[in-house]
Amino acid sequence: MRAVITVIGKDTIGILHKVSGICAGHNVNVTEVTQSVLQDMFAMIMLVDISAISTDFSALSDDMAALGKSEGLAIHCMHEDIFNSMHKI
Repeated sequence: MRAVITVIGKDTIGILHKVSGICAGHNVNVTEVTQSVLQDMFAMIMLVDISAISTDFSALSDDMAALGKSEGLAIHCMHEDIFNSMHKI
């Protein structure tokens, strides 16, 4: 099973490190990452494997939201099933 994590906000040092650190803390494997810096804005999309997650998915999502709040970033963590449902015609 997979999830999509998006991060948007002012570019600062260590964003990728902090987000991937939370993933590692929940035993979530980062499989793909794309990121861009547009002037001073940071944008990233991560595809992560949650097959071996060590907690509830909601705990991962809550930790990402807390990081976003503390760093002034918009971080969203969405389960692949919900992502696919939202994008079906």
